[in-house]
Amino acid sequence: MIRVFLFLLLIPCAAIAQNSKTITLEDIWSKPTFRQEMVTGFRSMKDGLHYTEINDGKLVKVRFQDGQEDGVILNMKDLKWEKTELKIDDYAFNADETKLLLFTESENIYRRSILNKVYIYDLSSKELKQLKSEKVLHATFSPLSDKVAYVYQQNLYYLDLLIDETVAVTDDGNYNILNGNCDWVYEEEFEFTRAYEWSPNGDFIAYYRFDQSAVPEYNFAIYDKLYPTDYKYKYPKAGEKNSEVSIHLYHLKNGKTVTCDLGEETDFYVPRIKMNPFNNSLIVFHLNRKQNHLELLQVNAKTGITDPIYNETNEYYIEINDDLHFLKNRNTFIYTSEKNGYRHLYFHDIEANRSTQITQGNWEVASVYGVDEKNNMLYYLSTENSPMERNLFKIQLNGEGKTNLTPGQGVHSIDFSEGFAYFMDKYSYINTPPTYSIRNSQGELIRTLKNNENLKKKMQEYGVSPLELIEVPTPQGVALNGWMIKPKDFNANKKYPLLMFQYSGPGSQQVLNQFGGRDFFWYQMLAQKGYIIVCVDGTGTGGRGESFKKKTYLQLGKYESDDQIEVAKYFAQQSYIDASRIGIWGWSFGGYMSSICILKGADVFKTAIAVAPVTNWRYYDNIYTERYMLTPKENAKGYDDNSPVNMVSKLKGNYLLIHGTADDNVHYQNALEMQKALIDANKDFDSEAYPNKNHGISGGVTRLHLYRRLTNYILEKL
Repeated sequence: MIRVFLFLLLIPCAAIAQNSKTITLEDIWSKPTFRQEMVTGFRSMKDGLHYTEINDGKLVKVRFQDGQEDGVILNMKDLKWEKTELKIDDYAFNADETKLLLFTESENIYRRSILNKVYIYDLSSKELKQLKSEKVLHATFSPLSDKVAYVYQQNLYYLDLLIDETVAVTDDGNYNILNGNCDWVYEEEFEFTRAYEWSPNGDFIAYYRFDQSAVPEYNFAIYDKLYPTDYKYKYPKAGEKNSEVSIHLYHLKNGKTVTCDLGEETDFYVPRIKMNPFNNSLIVFHLNRKQNHLELLQVNAKTGITDPIYNETNEYYIEINDDLHFLKNRNTFIYTSEKNGYRHLYFHDIEANRSTQITQGNWEVASVYGVDEKNNMLYYLSTENSPMERNLFKIQLNGEGKTNLTPGQGVHSIDFSEGFAYFMDKYSYINTPPTYSIRNSQGELIRTLKNNENLKKKMQEYGVSPLELIEVPTPQGVALNGWMIKPKDFNANKKYPLLMFQYSGPGSQQVLNQFGGRDFFWYQMLAQKGYIIVCVDGTGTGGRGESFKKKTYLQLGKYESDDQIEVAKYFAQQSYIDASRIGIWGWSFGGYMSSICILKGADVFKTAIAVAPVTNWRYYDNIYTERYMLTPKENAKGYDDNSPVNMVSKLKGNYLLIHGTADDNVHYQNALEMQKALIDANKDFDSEAYPNKNHGISGGVTRLHLYRRLTNYILEKL
């Protein structure tokens, strides 16, 4: 039996009124019908008593305690360059908050890398200066506020603000040599793109150098001219060569560059570099290619010689994150690890080379917000209440005095003030849009900034159906977390078609007690048309410990699809589900899963939609794929047995395959190989290609068109 958690009271009774409006695709993708309120441009200021936010085109200074504005720092509407008004996309203060970097004309390269025209604004003199006439990457102030570093055409530079002189840190950057900027696979899979760091004292810059000369090149056509443009870039697929990565320290005083000694081996990763403020030293993360052995190396800035300060191994893999925090007053750091079976906090004394566990239990630390050294307190987000919740806790470094600062249900996202006296808490529940509030270090509410009351009224007006958090049992006796949406006029004596959604990627979670985005309203639209929508997080997903997540190791797709098929079978047995009308859809890893399910579960699923799916892990990048599968040479069976390309003969139902032709992440090659296999097997299927669109398939009216295609296919085929 499905276990239903009662979150229904969060939707007012008026939300299920019989005369409510009908949701349309235009409401979701063209009009601001369901627009969410947000707090824009929030930054804590250095004094810990104020924050800044962008309000009506003005950058204003606001008191945490009472919300009073203490002045306008900058009226962005007044900014002009060469008589043209500047549109500010983002901003950053220098250390003493006397200057601003203003980012304009944002142009995405890949997922995280953004080109900008950058301006420097002096708050005292009101002088506006252009960093460079061309667009640049990764502009940052030095810790002493006297310089601005940036990357231009794969070389690292800095502008000395005192003498107005630009200094080239590197000069060998080109298509194959990248300085201070990540290659594609590091940016995508290690989730950062600025590949340099200022030392805490501002005396040197540590930077990555990527030599991608030996990395295989991938190309695709951009259909924009009479003869299409050929777009080329370096993309290492599973088992292929990576960039050779080296780390260098450029000393500003003498212009000398020191190379870090990372050993003779070249086939490894440097997923992070960080600075230790205690002794102004560089720390290099050294990860082997199998990603199951991590060393932290401390670098001698003068010689480049490295010494290990931490070592960890794992029988599966080690996931890299930014939850490592060095203390300023002690030669120690805080980090997270799964080495006891759950992701927990540890305290590491560098000089004693000893780690001490801070948190423990059958739950996980989701993220770390920092250490209040003055009060010996650590702040973190955890799943202690439930894998579907995220609550803010504080705890002393010795593991005592643990306190839940956001008790109750929901998912919280936090921005702390300098000094940790206040924090902005963005939180939501499964059926309630986000609320933004200011709280003090005890978790006490100071005031509410935004509560999305207008959106709540719209939801009542359109009669949205409440999501129910559920548990679905498996034959193996595991209860899987899920959510379900029923039509607002649900009748248990009727039978309804079922559409399942999932993502299912390693460590991911789609089932959280938090408010959804636009897909939430699309599912509401489908529910209004008589469909039941279900999402279940199966084996391999996050929040439930290492063994649950890493069971999929070397067999991506096997246990995940088994679970989704079992979920479909389970619902097929429910009296209110039409067992002949069960469908599944997903995007990216979710598209991979829906492709497998319509094949392995041919007798269960009537319809499947796969958007931008991987169809064979041999086609995907090596950092992600090898983390979970090793190389194709080491694990050929794991690759081949779980590829939908090799299962096409089982297809019985309706299958829609959608892909962008300019997808730099999951290549269009995946769709073409799947189509070829289906054709060779003489199987009918449907497909849609979105010209010149990347993995997100967006821009202009593209999303509206895409979701109209999805909707019509569901209405016709399910």
